[in-house]
Amino acid sequence: MEYTIGRYLIDRLAELGIRHIFGVPGDYNLSFLDSIVDHPALEWIGNCNELNAAYAADGYARIHGISALVTTFGVGELSAINGIAGSYTEEVPVVKITGAPSTVVSNAGKLVHHTLGDGDFNHFSRMFSEVTVAQTTLNEQNATDEIDRVLRMCVLQKKPVHINLPVDIHSKPATMPTTPLLQHLSQTDTTSLNKLIKHVLPVIEKATSPVILADYQVYRYDAYSTLKTFAEKTGFPVATLSMGKGVFDEDHPQHIGVYSGKTSTPYLRKRIDESDCIISIGVRLTDSITSGFSQGFSEEQVIHIMPHEIHYQNKTWNNIELNDALMALSTHITKRDPETLDIKPILSQDEYKHLSSFYAKPEQPILQERFWELMHQFIQKDDVLIADQGTSYFGAATVPLKEHVTFIGQPLWGSIGYTLPALLGTQLADLTRRNILFIGDGAFQLTFQEISTMARQQIKPVIFVFNNDGYTVERAIHGEEEVYNDIQMWNYAEIPSVLGAKSTQVKVSTEGELIDALENTIANTDTLHFIEVVMDRMDMPELLNKVGKALAAQNN
Repeated sequence: MEYTIGRYLIDRLAELGIRHIFGVPGDYNLSFLDSIVDHPALEWIGNCNELNAAYAADGYARIHGISALVTTFGVGELSAINGIAGSYTEEVPVVKITGAPSTVVSNAGKLVHHTLGDGDFNHFSRMFSEVTVAQTTLNEQNATDEIDRVLRMCVLQKKPVHINLPVDIHSKPATMPTTPLLQHLSQTDTTSLNKLIKHVLPVIEKATSPVILADYQVYRYDAYSTLKTFAEKTGFPVATLSMGKGVFDEDHPQHIGVYSGKTSTPYLRKRIDESDCIISIGVRLTDSITSGFSQGFSEEQVIHIMPHEIHYQNKTWNNIELNDALMALSTHITKRDPETLDIKPILSQDEYKHLSSFYAKPEQPILQERFWELMHQFIQKDDVLIADQGTSYFGAATVPLKEHVTFIGQPLWGSIGYTLPALLGTQLADLTRRNILFIGDGAFQLTFQEISTMARQQIKPVIFVFNNDGYTVERAIHGEEEVYNDIQMWNYAEIPSVLGAKSTQVKVSTEGELIDALENTIANTDTLHFIEVVMDRMDMPELLNKVGKALAAQNN
């Protein structure tokens, strides 16, 4: 068979390690989907709608490192654009491919379906230019070069790209790739690195209370192991932001907690805000993770180690990769001992000591505080933990995690319902790890359909749905009793069966019932577990209560 542009694109995706492609069929992408289905290394994952497909691709990329989805023109790609915007915001590399009308049609400006009926076929590409780092419309002359260009941008900048693939172009002939896609990636400038070390090393060595503050870019740039090495070679205490929760093992003796500004525990707040040298690694300070920008430190205290550059006060060192900066600094910094640095691991702090002695009260209704204390025991090493924005996120953010647990949320973009389709992606990205989802009833109602795709793919995560009768996260900010924060009550525990899922599904309202459900998930790992957890509508994690007040004040 003749080698084609479509096959070239798919081969490059496979070269990046992508094994699943998400999306929804449409007449402008159908013949391209044939090429995906025929490819030996790829599997087509059809979603219930394009928004869910974008969320699933985002989740897949957070675990695997990159992902792809395909929709049709106009109606399909605009349905997906919210998910792509979230990936852009939180730096998740997703390849968005749009099956477009033929070049004959677009060049003639014909009034065809899925357009705005004005003969302009670039409206949607312009929209995507706001939420992607590279865009292209393929033709016979530019296809292979353009595919390589945008895919490299996706990998380098860890953000989505948009490929417009006209229906008559993917079958045109192409030359097979002869060189690796990623053979000429950016490298650290050793001169700049040496200047950095010369300038900041004395600052770090002179500091009496240095601390490491790490965030989500450690995940994106695959610096988990490097961060651990850096911490252990320096001896410095490590805190994270909730967006980067899990980038450093929380049961490590140097981990001191998840910093959230003024809502942090007293020890952690003092340790960060009063540090004379904060080594900030891959951090972006946003309102929801700092309790309304309530951090108590100043820029003068911070050395910012970013993915490709380092900032300290009024100086910047460019062309230095994050991993290289950490490794170089770790070989020069003098190691400190935990006593000198007053390191109190999180479980030794007063606020967390009670977790080791938790016991269930079988007849007691389930409360948020007690639920998350129990989750500290339930969540195990290597789990993937996914928490939707709201009670789920702010509750899970306070749970000390075990080694190599990956935490996924979306606190910056904050699109409720994101996590259920994202769970499909995270689980397919690594079938060896247990995936656990926490999602509220309001968020669940937005994207619940994707449980049917999970059933078709025969994946077996654990899903907790909090039935607290509406939008508790919004009630925490404004309108506790207002009708706009109410939703229709559903029979949540029955929904997996309605969607064709062979699952264990249960509704629990007491601690005893919850314990039984958890024990069942542990004893029966070969099925999807769906647990509806009934809670009071205004029962919320203490962190959410505090953040809600901070955001209410910010909005006023």
